[in-house]
Amino acid sequence: MADPAYSGVVVAEAPAQASPAIEVRDLHKTYHLGEVQVHALRGVSLSVQRGEFVAIMGVSGSGKSTFMNLIGCLDRPTRGAYYLDGKDISKVSKHERARIRNQKIGFVFQGFNLLPRTSALENAELPLLYAGVGRRERMERASEVLRAVGLGGRERHHPSQLSGGQQQRVAIARALVNNPSILLADEPTGNLDTRTSVEIMEIFQRLNHERRLTILLVTHEEDIARYAHRMVTFRDGRVQRDAPVADRLLAAELLPTLHSDDDEEEYKERSEWA
Repeated sequence: MADPAYSGVVVAEAPAQASPAIEVRDLHKTYHLGEVQVHALRGVSLSVQRGEFVAIMGVSGSGKSTFMNLIGCLDRPTRGAYYLDGKDISKVSKHERARIRNQKIGFVFQGFNLLPRTSALENAELPLLYAGVGRRERMERASEVLRAVGLGGRERHHPSQLSGGQQQRVAIARALVNNPSILLADEPTGNLDTRTSVEIMEIFQRLNHERRLTILLVTHEEDIARYAHRMVTFRDGRVQRDAPVADRLLAAELLPTLHSDDDEEEYKERSEWA
């Protein structure tokens, strides 16, 4: 059994059970395309404990993306209940959903979604800008999360001066800057090579361990899903399988065994003169 004291290696045990951070009951989502009804979700019920790291898997059309849109308050269910931190938000207004997204949920996407003409610091600040936080506090908090993801000293670099892995780190920093209780990651390693993918998983595992951050990760790659505590597989709008990860991968242990990409140094040199 792994030593519970953190020493650069993420412990393998799942967090102790507590009141759920997320709970959905008989969740349905139906889309109307002309006269055709598309049943994207068909009665999904599950819960995610605070501090849990859950991988969401499934083929295209399985319902996993619809499920994440509902969890991220980007849409409302047709039927059923969704409890976030104990509050039923399945029927709240569009304005209230936007407030919840800004205060409680951080998003990380496959395509980074960074503003190309702004610095890493300015990209990380964006959620605070929308929340009306003052400039000094924005800078302090954005600098702090950039350091937390290993980008201290690169605050003034633009996306074009950063590697793909570094851009994803900026996106993670942006997701963390409002201190969310939940992080939703949609295929965050889809555009990255093997080593960089493991580096991103190391950040997620470290945040999950050190901050007890609840993480839901959508992926179609089973090897990426194995960094989570638990794997939930969707099929035809239903949960087909929900089980703990038996042989969980620990990114901090794997990184020393992987070849370091020389491209990283190239990007460092490019950034010096900008």
